[in-house]
Amino acid sequence: MSNRQDRELAGKVALVTGGSRGIGAAIAKRLAAEGASVALTYSKGAEAAASIVEAIEHDGGKAVAIQADAADADAVRKAVEATVETFGQLDVLVNNAGTAIAQAVEETTLDDFDRLFAVNVRGTFVATQAALKHIKSGGRVIMIGSCLGERVFMPGMAPYAATKGAIKMFAQGLARELGPRGVTVNNVQPGPIDTDLNPASGEWAVGQKAAVPLDRYGRTDEIAALVAFVAGPESSYINGANLTVDGGINA
Repeated sequence: MSNRQDRELAGKVALVTGGSRGIGAAIAKRLAAEGASVALTYSKGAEAAASIVEAIEHDGGKAVAIQADAADADAVRKAVEATVETFGQLDVLVNNAGTAIAQAVEETTLDDFDRLFAVNVRGTFVATQAALKHIKSGGRVIMIGSCLGERVFMPGMAPYAATKGAIKMFAQGLARELGPRGVTVNNVQPGPIDTDLNPASGEWAVGQKAAVPLDRYGRTDEIAALVAFVAGPESSYINGANLTVDGGINA
């Protein structure tokens, strides 16, 4: 790439929730590579978060890691404010923080159910609400949903799929509200992506891979590439869209 001033996201500030590993880490690195200053939150694993910041800074970018569990509303709000205090503005919010519990409905405890919704739905709502005080015209709100938010191709994922269906509709409703402000809202829906939460070599992998026409798991950089495009200026007329990156599972 050319120097940082010429990049698609030069002068922009992005906040990526759950940015210390997996898809979130790939998104944080890619947005930084496109010229954005990046804040990332993490719930556990300060070392992992610090290593992402270090990698971004090593490549000449700017980044900061902020400890905030997505289920802790006050911590999430403070992370948004800390981002603005550090970098002076906020242009792109990527709601990536999420958790998954694979269990039959009959075996799912209320605590597990509540945790799923607290992190995946309530955390997204809180981060978005806090960010909207700062995001101006031309800004972006990007949800990381799931292909399971539209079609549940495997058992054991009903409560998780319910959270991602909620995110899909929240994004669509929010797109209606923010459109007049010149802010777009979109929902990126990954299929099975090779991460430590869902490794391509894991026990759940065989059934998932069998459902993918491309016959492989996706890579985190394949999600990050789409997020970077949606965050950038060329996506300015994409709004309220559910952009599925799943190798064809939902085809």
